[in-house]
Amino acid sequence: MTMSDKPFLKVAILQKPEGDNVRCLTCERQCLLRPGQRGWCKTRVNRGGVLFTTVYGAVSSISVNPIEKKPLFHFYPGSLSLTVGSWSCNFSCPWCQNWEISKRIGERQFMSPEDFVKMAMDLGCEGTSISFNEPTLLIEWSIEVFRLARNKGLYNTFVSNGYMTLQALKLLIEAGLDAINVDMKGDKEAVKNFCGADVEVVWRNCRYLKEQGVHLELTTLVIPGVNDSETTLKEIATRIAYELGAETPWHLTAYYPAYLFNAPSTPVEVLERAYTIGKEVGLKFVYIGNVPGHPLENTYCPNCGQILIERYGVRTTRCYISKPICPNCGQSLPIVGLVGKVRRG
Repeated sequence: MTMSDKPFLKVAILQKPEGDNVRCLTCERQCLLRPGQRGWCKTRVNRGGVLFTTVYGAVSSISVNPIEKKPLFHFYPGSLSLTVGSWSCNFSCPWCQNWEISKRIGERQFMSPEDFVKMAMDLGCEGTSISFNEPTLLIEWSIEVFRLARNKGLYNTFVSNGYMTLQALKLLIEAGLDAINVDMKGDKEAVKNFCGADVEVVWRNCRYLKEQGVHLELTTLVIPGVNDSETTLKEIATRIAYELGAETPWHLTAYYPAYLFNAPSTPVEVLERAYTIGKEVGLKFVYIGNVPGHPLENTYCPNCGQILIERYGVRTTRCYISKPICPNCGQSLPIVGLVGKVRRG
């Protein structure tokens, strides 16, 4: 251990010794590591039979973001979250939009949980968000942030691929996870072939999040040739409706070529077809993203069709409700924490 390593090294909160080896229980890969060996994600290492994280407080990027950027459309609309990312990932997606930080561990800058929460408050944010790369890999730091933030009256959010163990998920919820956007990347075959993972784990975790009362929204980056078939989209939509509830928001976002993947950008017509599929299976809130100015960025009452929240890109531009009830027909709306703020610019 070098002096430069010390701020970022912390005993991993989830591990199981197996002789000289140690099993990581942070994500569902559950890597079994020999002494000196790093896990699949490269952020955990076995040192003398003890598992350490090497990215505790390691910040790759930090910015104030509208909550809509997560995207979370039904959670404190119009609010701001101080958003932080670290390094690496536990998925192998070849189209990653944040590959500069998710495919490696770069130069590490340290930030303590206390400093992060203080910065959020000083900047006038309503909450925190751990995002950009896979936040599960920052679990030890996240738990400390969540506890501090909750004590200060801030909300806590994750943007995740949903591949953490149930043990990890329980710890995050206990610490103060309020809302999460989970990427539902495709059907079983696509997630196995492109991400190297089992999509059933993601569905299991989504069901658990709903059971525990954590606000959940799902995003599918619609990629030509990967998950844009009617069969795949209908399967995802149907499972959301029947396993998570028809009021669960589903975000259909446009893909643009990135990293190692060169499929053409998603046509708007494909997103609109996916929207129709979602509505046909009974989903009440389906959104189109990465197409600024599209009318399906907005929230409409599922009962009468009244426009409730207008958006442009990742910002709320006009809000017609001050409480989660349609002013036109009285329909109850699954929107958490209306703050009545509209920020432009």
